[in-house]
Amino acid sequence: MDRRRRATALLVAGTFFMENLDGTIIATAAPAMARAFGVQSSDIGIAITAYLLTMAALIPLSGWIAHRFGVRRVFLTAITVFTVASALCAAAPTLPMLVAARVLQGVGAAMMVPVGRLAVLTGIDRSEVIRAIALLTWPALVAPVIAPALGGFFATYLGWEWIFLVNVPLGAVAFVVALRVVPTGDGVRPAGLDWWGLVLTCTAVAALVTTADLLAAEADRRGLTAALGAAGVVLLVLAVRHLLRAPHPLLDLTLLRIRTFRVPHGSGGLYRLTISAVPFLLPLMFQDAFGWSAVQAGSMVLFVFLGNVAIKPATTWMLRTFGFRRVLVAATSGAALSMVLAGSLTAGMPLWLVAAALTFGGVARSIGFTAYATITFADIDAPRVSQANTLSATIQQIAAGFGVAVGAVALRLGDAVTGTGGDPAAVGPYRFAFFVLAALTVIAVVDAVRLDPAAGSSLRPVR
Repeated sequence: MDRRRRATALLVAGTFFMENLDGTIIATAAPAMARAFGVQSSDIGIAITAYLLTMAALIPLSGWIAHRFGVRRVFLTAITVFTVASALCAAAPTLPMLVAARVLQGVGAAMMVPVGRLAVLTGIDRSEVIRAIALLTWPALVAPVIAPALGGFFATYLGWEWIFLVNVPLGAVAFVVALRVVPTGDGVRPAGLDWWGLVLTCTAVAALVTTADLLAAEADRRGLTAALGAAGVVLLVLAVRHLLRAPHPLLDLTLLRIRTFRVPHGSGGLYRLTISAVPFLLPLMFQDAFGWSAVQAGSMVLFVFLGNVAIKPATTWMLRTFGFRRVLVAATSGAALSMVLAGSLTAGMPLWLVAAALTFGGVARSIGFTAYATITFADIDAPRVSQANTLSATIQQIAAGFGVAVGAVALRLGDAVTGTGGDPAAVGPYRFAFFVLAALTVIAVVDAVRLDPAAGSSLRPVR
């Protein structure tokens, strides 16, 4: 990989980190923000939802916009919008104004990473795809794990405003670097925008992401959740029907006929979903069931981050040496085992043993994320990279959104099965939830076993 493309990949990875961090970092600072705005802590949840909902709904449009106005222009604009919106979030005097700024921030995020990733992948040699994706995936692994600790630190020692203010200098640096490294190029005149596809797809994604948020919430809104979920499914069916018939669809669903693209977004989406639920369940179990402080819980979860980072330099070598099938079987099996281990933890267990189990889970998480993200583009021809990138980003965002929801539902189901009566100090529901996640991850293991041993061979060097 040449120096300029590597610099672009690192730049996009940095913006990806900011985007992922801002999706979850508010949660631990919610009490401090609630006091500042004179509202309940639970009311701050709308600021999280507004950001994630806007981003998920607009990602399907990112590919068309990048073609129409040019990748470099759109990427620079997205960084600017995200950075300015972050400053507006920090300056917001009321909750409604914060929500409005978060919507604007979501607009920037929706264009920033998909378009930035497109800048890296366009025209890249197949032999360099593994290395490029390895650079691009680390933020998705790191940000959700360190967000609780970082959010708590900012809220406690610097003020909640710094959750957003930290993006301002980072965004300014990213803009300057992008001016230097992202290649120039005018937009091309794409086919007319698929308006029906845009309306159906964006509203379907918005409805499904909102349903996931309602499922994860503690408030009992079964009627609204069921109605919104049903509407999301109906809209999704209509969107799929339209996209398969449209001459120039917003999203090219025929890409799913390619097995190396379908697996990362079928069983791979399920893997991403269950993995995303783990950082949500672990801090709750450590604090509520084990009685640990927030600092203890946050510090222990950082061992998942340690596992992510420790194995990252070896993932490229693994994929090139052992192939995608073997690596995916090992990663998904390891992830399922790590969830069983998480469900087997106890408050009296030696801390080094807890840390070892969490580090092992982080290793499996890192390898699996990288392998799925890389094999996605193994058999995609150059003219279809943009469509593949947009469809992949859309599906991944939905899967990540449902991760916390599945974890929350499994926890509530565990409470009913174990008969703990909603006692937050009971460890039984957490065990049940982790075992459910492990069982779901086994589906990804089976699909990985069935993968062709030669899958992704076009990305590996010829021996």
